[in-house]
Amino acid sequence: MAVKSKSETHEFKNVKYLLTSSMRTLILVVLYNNSKSLNEIRDELQKPSATILHGLKELEENNLIKKDKKDYSLTSNGYLLSTNIIKLINNWYSIETHKDFWNNHDLSGIPEEYLNKLYLLKDAELVSSTTSDLSNAFNTYIQLLKTSKNVKMILPIYSENHFKYIIKLLKTDSIQHLTILINTKILQTMRKSRYLKKSILRNKKVTVMDMQENPKIFLTYSEEFMTLTLFFKDKHYDDSQIIVDKSENAIRWAKEVFQHYGRDSNDN
Repeated sequence: MAVKSKSETHEFKNVKYLLTSSMRTLILVVLYNNSKSLNEIRDELQKPSATILHGLKELEENNLIKKDKKDYSLTSNGYLLSTNIIKLINNWYSIETHKDFWNNHDLSGIPEEYLNKLYLLKDAELVSSTTSDLSNAFNTYIQLLKTSKNVKMILPIYSENHFKYIIKLLKTDSIQHLTILINTKILQTMRKSRYLKKSILRNKKVTVMDMQENPKIFLTYSEEFMTLTLFFKDKHYDDSQIIVDKSENAIRWAKEVFQHYGRDSNDN
C-alpha cells in the first residue's frame, strides 16, 4: 500500500476538518466564486448571524478566509481546499445518482486517477435494457455511433454484433474514422476472420492499437458523446446498462482514460 506524503496527510486533515462541520463547508462553497458580506452569506445560507460568525472566525484562524472591510473572501489555501471539497461533493453526487450501476460493476478498469474524477460525469444518463426491450442499451449505443464521424473506443470484448454494426457504419460513411484500442488476444481472434480482416483490420478508415492488457472497460467517445459499459464483479460483460454523457467534461474524461491505456499500445 502506498504511503501518503506529508503534504497529502496535511491535505487530508484539512479536508476532514472542513467536512466535520457543515457550516464551515457551506461558507467555503458560498465564497468560492466571489467575496461576500456577512449579510450576503446569511441570505444564502439562511442561518443565524451568530452561527455564521462562529464559522467565519474558525476559518479565519486557520488561514482559509480573510476579511477586507465588510467582505469575506477565500485565501489561496481556502480556494484550493474549496476546489477539492466541491470535487468531492460532485463525485458523491455522480456516484449517488447511479449508485446501483457503480456498486454492481467491476471498477478495476477505471484507473484510480479517473475514479477520483467521476464528478466530470455528473450529467450522465444511465440507459438500461428492460424485459420488454432487451436491446435498449445496445440500440442507444448504435444510434449514438451514427451521429459521429470520428470515433475512438477501448474494446475489451470480441462481439460479432458490435462488429456487424461498426462495419455497416464504416461502409455508409456514418463513421469516417475509427480508432480501436484492443487487447492482443482479441486482435489475434479477429485476424482469423477474413471478413473482419478485410472490413476492419485492413480498412483505411480504421486505426487499430494493440495493447497487452485487457482492462474491464468498454469506453467510446467522439466529439459528440461518450459512453461507458462495464463488467459485473464476476467478470462477465454487462451489455444491459450503459452510461451516456454528452457534456464536454465527460468527453474530456473519456479522452484522458483512452490516452492512459493508449500510451503503451502499438499501431497495427
